[in-house]
Amino acid sequence: MAPACLCSRSIFIKRNLFCYFGKTCQLFSTNSTSSAERKSLSKKRCGKSQATELSLEERLADVVTPLWRLSYDEQLELKQNHQLQILSQLSGHLSGDLQSQSSSPVSSKVSFPVLPILPSPVRDGYRNKSTFSVNRGVDGNAKTVGFYVGTWRQRNIICVNGDHLLNMPEKHKLVARCYQNFLRLSSLEPCLLFHTGGHWREITVRTNTEGHTMAIVYFHPQTLTPDEVAVNKADLVDYFTKGPGSVCQLDSLFFQETNMTRCTHEESPYHLLHGQPHIYDEVLGFKFRISPDAFFQVNQAAAEVLYGTVRDLCTPNTGQGGGQPKVGGTLLDVCCGTGAIGIIVSPRVDRIIGIELVEQAVEDARHNAAFNNVLNCEFIPGKAEVVLPVLMSQLSPTDGGLTAVVNPARAGLHHRVVRALRNQPGIHRLVYVSCKPDGEAMRNFRELCCAPDLQKKLTGDAFTPTLAVPVDMFPHTPHCELVLLFER
Repeated sequence: MAPACLCSRSIFIKRNLFCYFGKTCQLFSTNSTSSAERKSLSKKRCGKSQATELSLEERLADVVTPLWRLSYDEQLELKQNHQLQILSQLSGHLSGDLQSQSSSPVSSKVSFPVLPILPSPVRDGYRNKSTFSVNRGVDGNAKTVGFYVGTWRQRNIICVNGDHLLNMPEKHKLVARCYQNFLRLSSLEPCLLFHTGGHWREITVRTNTEGHTMAIVYFHPQTLTPDEVAVNKADLVDYFTKGPGSVCQLDSLFFQETNMTRCTHEESPYHLLHGQPHIYDEVLGFKFRISPDAFFQVNQAAAEVLYGTVRDLCTPNTGQGGGQPKVGGTLLDVCCGTGAIGIIVSPRVDRIIGIELVEQAVEDARHNAAFNNVLNCEFIPGKAEVVLPVLMSQLSPTDGGLTAVVNPARAGLHHRVVRALRNQPGIHRLVYVSCKPDGEAMRNFRELCCAPDLQKKLTGDAFTPTLAVPVDMFPHTPHCELVLLFER
């Protein structure tokens, strides 16, 4: 059962969403805290005086979970105020655009409603994906599994065990400890730097709400023969299925052999050594397949809050009844990943068109749609900046109405994607989900909302931001998701 404070906050926000779409409430915004309040929060964040030397565990916690010393209400207040500052900058940009093309943007009062941040239903141990590094520990042992403290530039990197981190579930900590034990039993050295040799690298652990666990071990072959690699793969399987690592009860064990720091399944296949090729997790009644490199929100409980908010903004229910009538039309899901948003929204619209760069993600999206018996979704692989302009020319602006939702990476949308969305007159509603709205996404916001600009080929009518909803996906960190509704 959810705490009363969470229930009341949820009811409050749903009521405001209903009032907004029913046009029965006035626009509102919340002022940010004073500098004195921010200094107070900053002092609590620091926790200890500068004269007190922090332990390595505390230093690691300050890197991975910088807000761990604050109460959760203080964390939410800090994030709410940060989002308000970002949105006030957007309002300043837009007022500058309206006044003069040459006027410099300034921060101002937010000119559209910003709802209170939606809290995460789960605050501790919420991560369903963790990647643990391998390097020298405090005792100098190079076969230490954990997280880095220090910097490469200063050459003071130390790998510290992460058992004390608040956002890490116990199962992930257990797998990391067992992997460290395996490394210390192995005759092969870890690969700390590619040019210095070694083989065993990091491990990624993925879990679902039912406790099913997938582990992916990364390995540099160096000069080993395929037969020598096979022997060590067999040792790994034996350790996690019959040896001390069997306590982890892995449902899937994958192995990626590569001489690159990061690579896709297409570049270097993930080899299934043991168990099932996928695990599944559920969001708002739909099940989603999780492959070794598939994107899935790291906080499943908060993902339900996020995707529920996105669904309601894409297809608002403005009726007085308690049902969810079908809105109809077409939803363009740009940067669709494994199809979560489109599939969740699918019962309310006639058609879903998803665009995604990663081919494995498109394969997962198609599987997820079929697995959930969703028949009105299609997913197109390719760069959004290439696919979208062509697709837009094929869509009729009168074909039941177009709504767009975009959920890009931190780098934001390519300018050609923004141009295609801006210049499609049939799109009257656009929902932008950003994990870093003060980065490149701000450029996207400005180009969606600025006056027509022939030089940038932005000829369509401008969008206007009409509602913002922050969602806390990452307790104990300064990060959250911002959902912005643009209309015209």
